Amino acid sequence: MEKVSASDSIPQPRQRILALDFGSRTIGLAVSDELGVTAQGLPTYRRSNKRNDLDHLRRTIKQYGIGELLMGLPLRMSGAEGIQSEKVHVFAGELRRKFKLPVHLFDERLTSVEANRVLRQTDMSIRRRAEVVDQVAAVLILQSFLEFRKSQNR
Repeated sequence: MEKVSASDSIPQPRQRILALDFGSRTIGLAVSDELGVTAQGLPTYRRSNKRNDLDHLRRTIKQYGIGELLMGLPLRMSGAEGIQSEKVHVFAGELRRKFKLPVHLFDERLTSVEANRVLRQTDMSIRRRAEVVDQVAAVLILQSFLEFRKSQNR
């Protein structure tokens, strides 16, 4: 009888990716499935101070077995970076130092516009849409990144 190890017969799950739609008041969050195929929104985090923000992210990283972080990089339509892009770079550096995980930056142009468009097509109230727009933006950023990564691995 031939001996087969688990690593030979079953693909091992990868660590998940946590996406952040970083804003001055909130952070939209989404997490990938273990195979890196789909993105699922998590409740939007309302920022208070850096210590609490990082503590919330630490708990989320631990809870979901996160191995990589992804931040939407806000670019102007021309592709140039602005003030908010600099804030994302600074926070990404803090995340790298604090969590010792890879942090990817990915073009997020039009994700908030797309998130609002998607939400307008639902019967959701304007108030409820405002509550989930950052979460939907994080899902769109992560899903775009997963599709981009898959296309690069072909």
